[in-house]
Amino acid sequence: MIWVGWRQQRTETLIAAALLAALAAVLVPTGLTIASAFHDGRLAACIGHTEEGAGACGAAVQAFGARFANLSALLAWATVVPGIVGILLAAPFVLQLEQRTHRLDWTQSITRDRWIAGKLGLAIVTALAAALVFTLMITWWRAPFVRLQGRMGNSIYDSEGTVVAGYALFALGLALAVGAVWRRAVPALMVAFAGYFAARLFVDTWLRQRLVSPLTATFSAKGRGPDLSRAWVLSEHPVDRHGHAIEFIGCPRDAGACRVNGTTDYVQAIYHPASHFWPLQLVETGLFAGAALALIAFAAWWTHGHA
Repeated sequence: MIWVGWRQQRTETLIAAALLAALAAVLVPTGLTIASAFHDGRLAACIGHTEEGAGACGAAVQAFGARFANLSALLAWATVVPGIVGILLAAPFVLQLEQRTHRLDWTQSITRDRWIAGKLGLAIVTALAAALVFTLMITWWRAPFVRLQGRMGNSIYDSEGTVVAGYALFALGLALAVGAVWRRAVPALMVAFAGYFAARLFVDTWLRQRLVSPLTATFSAKGRGPDLSRAWVLSEHPVDRHGHAIEFIGCPRDAGACRVNGTTDYVQAIYHPASHFWPLQLVETGLFAGAALALIAFAAWWTHGHA
């Protein structure tokens, strides 16, 4: 059954592998260039001194970021790859349901339960393997940026840790569930990808910052506040000494401008520190993986009862 399942899923697996290979063809040479620039610029000595105005380190880090800014922005779109891989790997299962060739398999001494478990199990394992390869490649490529800036920025956070596996499984499960009910491969996969993209957008822009309670700090603008250089700052605004928000002409609710102009004494920041990376990752991974397992279970149940 595993061999038959592999044969039926081979094309989609090879397409996913080709997609990862194309990504590697971009990441490897550019990653070596970035690592070389990091080493030649002696930027390791600037770790912890990356804020603007930090003398030579501040200028060097700013130049390093500006040099590779366009490439980093382009690679931010790589976060759609796990979704594409998950959708691709659902295609063989949905195609068999659309073409009704699964009925032929069931006449070859293969039970429904075994057929469903074999097909879905192989897709899950392949999706997890692709997610692991993707994560390792992106993590290696972004290592110099992470050492300087941390991992809390969306473009980095979305491609590291455990969330990539959750994204791939969620896309797979959504495509399987929609395809099992609709049994029209192309429109089902398109709708599933749109749903995946909408879910990711919702989590990225609204839900993620609420998965773990952020920290709040009120500190003197002229003194030393919390280290926000590697944090995910949700908001930062001028306040009075009691923490009440205030506004100034010329820099309304802009703590950065007020601090530079010396027009405020206190600042309040709401943020996720670097230490929240793994708690956020694990909660978000559990959210997507749990939804994925529910969708996959639904696809299996629906197929078993309605095929």
